[in-house]
Amino acid sequence: MQRSLADSRVKFRHLQCFLAVAQFGSVQRAADSLSITQPAVSKTVAELEAILGVKLFERGRHGAVPTREGQLFMPHASACVSALRQGVDLLARAEGAAAGTLEIGILPTVAAVLIPPVLKQFAALWPRVIVRLATGANPELLERLKAGTIEFAIGRLADPERMVGLSFEQLFSEPLIAVVRAGHPLALGAGLPATSLEDFPVVLPPFGTLIRQSAESLLSAWGVPPLSAFVEVLSVSTGRALTLENGAVWFVPLSAVEYELAHGMMVRLPLPFAGTGEPVGLIRRSDTQPSPAGRAFIDAVREVARQRMAASAEKAAGEATGKGARKRSRK
Repeated sequence: MQRSLADSRVKFRHLQCFLAVAQFGSVQRAADSLSITQPAVSKTVAELEAILGVKLFERGRHGAVPTREGQLFMPHASACVSALRQGVDLLARAEGAAAGTLEIGILPTVAAVLIPPVLKQFAALWPRVIVRLATGANPELLERLKAGTIEFAIGRLADPERMVGLSFEQLFSEPLIAVVRAGHPLALGAGLPATSLEDFPVVLPPFGTLIRQSAESLLSAWGVPPLSAFVEVLSVSTGRALTLENGAVWFVPLSAVEYELAHGMMVRLPLPFAGTGEPVGLIRRSDTQPSPAGRAFIDAVREVARQRMAASAEKAAGEATGKGARKRSRK
């Protein structure tokens, strides 16, 4: 088929359905996300395959997996959808109406501390934008970014093979810590014997995540024997509830519990050494540019991250000064 004829027949709905199936790996889940029927999605994808003259998905028991041709087509389909949305957003802003929708992904462990100050800055410049926040594990955010369903993500640097076609700009780093509720038996002693963990529920990040690897390294170096039982969860709200209500020991990134620590609801356990600082950064596709609203949001993210880093440096300097003064006073 001639390229010009194929170009004229490819519609926005074709690209939407293709990207949704690629993202979710399932025709049914893609249909649910688009609020249309499964047969409609299947028909639309079949139309696109007929127009392009290639097979875009392998369908089987494990869902719909993009073929080589589907993988080649994906970034271009995403770029087309993104460009159209940016154009609509610009026209809406010029008309004084709601300036479209900004869809971004973010780790749940950093959302609570980062998003409120970012949105405060962003809303001052773009007061009529609908912001949709997609939270999830890092691999899920990367897949959504590659499929074009989010404009950018705030996450962690992944393995090189997962970062193909993506760029990473570090914003800040945060340690993994262990916390318990105020008044917890483990918070009353001067240290935490490794064997004490067996007496309480333990909450860990899900297997396969970068912060789970950090937690396992910390437990191993700490001399903790293999745990006979523990809970895996990424949800901050669930981890918080288990810690406050069930007396759990929660291994969690510092930013996720800053509020609880500051207000005395939780206590940071005195670990033998500091947890590894895990970089958190801005992840973008290399083949697309952010929308005007997206650029403003990114600028706000960078500014808030800069303020966090400055505050952390100031706090560390103050603690070092305090320790030095206490040493001198004992002499």
